[in-house]
Amino acid sequence: MTPQNSESDKVTASVLVPILNEEGFLPDTLPAMLDQDFGEPIEFLLLDGGSTDRTLEVLAEFAAGDDRIRVLDNPGRIQSKALNIGLAAARGEFIVRMDAHTYYPREYLRTGVNRLRRGDVAWVGGPQLPLGTGGWSSRIAAAMETRLGVGGASFRFVPRTEFVTDAAFTGVLSRELLHELGGWDEDWLVNEDGELAARVRESGGVIVCVPEMAAKCVTRDSLTGLGRQYFKYGYDRAKTAHRHPGSLRRSHLIPPALGLATLAAAITPRPLRRVARLALAAYAVALGWSGSRAVTDHGLRIGGPVPLVLAVMHYSWAIGFFQGWRREYGRRGTGDGSRDGGRDSTPG
Repeated sequence: MTPQNSESDKVTASVLVPILNEEGFLPDTLPAMLDQDFGEPIEFLLLDGGSTDRTLEVLAEFAAGDDRIRVLDNPGRIQSKALNIGLAAARGEFIVRMDAHTYYPREYLRTGVNRLRRGDVAWVGGPQLPLGTGGWSSRIAAAMETRLGVGGASFRFVPRTEFVTDAAFTGVLSRELLHELGGWDEDWLVNEDGELAARVRESGGVIVCVPEMAAKCVTRDSLTGLGRQYFKYGYDRAKTAHRHPGSLRRSHLIPPALGLATLAAAITPRPLRRVARLALAAYAVALGWSGSRAVTDHGLRIGGPVPLVLAVMHYSWAIGFFQGWRREYGRRGTGDGSRDGGRDSTPG
């Protein structure tokens, strides 16, 4: 799987950027990637999944002016396939994952590579901070800043110091380790990094989050888009939990518990129904508290819809988790539970 390269072809770091219809973000985010304060040879592998807007034209313009850029085709369209195509073509000792709709600090590469070179960790990432750029995008970002929006994802806030985490947002790994692990699992539509993180930890690797690598990720700009996103998150989280039980956190069970409580409040016998309704009342209070804090921080126009945004996130995640778990249970029942299984098809 490892490509053979001459000494003159080698670079220190290969940046892999999966792309699909990103013409609206690339003119701003790509220059920030190319402006990394690294000081060593670097290449940028831009992996297009069949964009139908002007993305390829934008990429061609950048590539014409920067010989560090290579534009590669990803016929499989999904991110895991794109990342494996990039991994096979990469010449760098270090593999850096970046997203096209995320703004990375100039020292991102240098900080991550230097930390990885110390040899005591396997994966170095940074906090993922929500960035709103429009009406609903700003409301969704405000919701993601709340405790109910962060959930148990420790990499979604900026810590004071480095800490060990069970998953990372993008980040830096060694090419050698990625080849040893077989790259990203192409059976995952989303949460491919979560599945990879589970294998990294199972192999004895340590994942750390470094505050200096905090990056701002642009959020969805519609409730329907957010619902589809979180449905897929829940769906593939169920897959990851089934294949890697140790990756399941208690916080992952909160949205499914909310979904069960909602169902129980409607159809179960009275004693259980009463308990379920109390649980939903407590959830409503938590939503209201989060909304009031968001209004204080961002004003009524942005903060007012935050309870609705949070509910869409939680219920979409729960529905996806239940459907994903049912699919995994069925795969297990038919003996089809290997990593070599076909790609799941999820709606939206």
